[in-house]
Amino acid sequence: MNTPKQIAENYIDTGAAKAEQPKGRMFLLAVLAGMFIALAGVAASIGTALAGKLAGACIFPTGLAMVIVAGSELFTGNSLMVIPLLEKRITAGKMLAAWAVVYLGNMAGGVLTAALAVVSGALDGCAEAVVSTAVTKCSLSFGAAFARGVLCNILVCTAVWMTMAAKDVTGKIAGLYLPVMAFVLCGFEHSIANMFYVPAGLFTLLRLGEAGAVSWGGFFLKNLLPVTLGNIVGGAGLGVVLHTIYLPSRRSA
Repeated sequence: MNTPKQIAENYIDTGAAKAEQPKGRMFLLAVLAGMFIALAGVAASIGTALAGKLAGACIFPTGLAMVIVAGSELFTGNSLMVIPLLEKRITAGKMLAAWAVVYLGNMAGGVLTAALAVVSGALDGCAEAVVSTAVTKCSLSFGAAFARGVLCNILVCTAVWMTMAAKDVTGKIAGLYLPVMAFVLCGFEHSIANMFYVPAGLFTLLRLGEAGAVSWGGFFLKNLLPVTLGNIVGGAGLGVVLHTIYLPSRRSA
């Protein structure tokens, strides 16, 4: 396996390459990542309804496995781009632009998949739970949603970091599995996953012709905003810590 120091050194080039790719390609890769996470959300929703929260937590890592192995761009994992930023390999402007493009692409993929899953009837067997999940997520206080976002992306970025320790596909999937399972089991908040979970609840209510205690405005302001900010703080903060630990000579040079 690669050592943590080797991972840090490798990510300088990896993160820089992410920022430099054409924006159109970046957006399409982000749409794929949003769909991968959302498809895992569909499966996890069904698994939770059939066998409980632990089953859903065990299924959901499928999403990040597809993101990593199939190749795509995920906003939360890209919080680690602060590492090449601190190395002055990319500018803050390029990092923020990449984050924005990937975030919008992830949203497009997540919302599209939520709509398709509801229209297809795939979630009919757990429609009540899908709506309940959306309502619960939008009922969190700003502080709670933010804190859960911080904790979530510490685990997600740790999962991404661990995949870079492995030199084969099996090792990469094994590396990401437990941290992702842990964040789902703990009920932490992942902004990109929520781009599936809350719209799925909204589309389900629309399909059933019912009004609910959740709206698009509530989703963006009460959940997505604080969770996104928390994800950035958790992931980028972890990146700064990892850079400080494993690239000290570079940092002081």
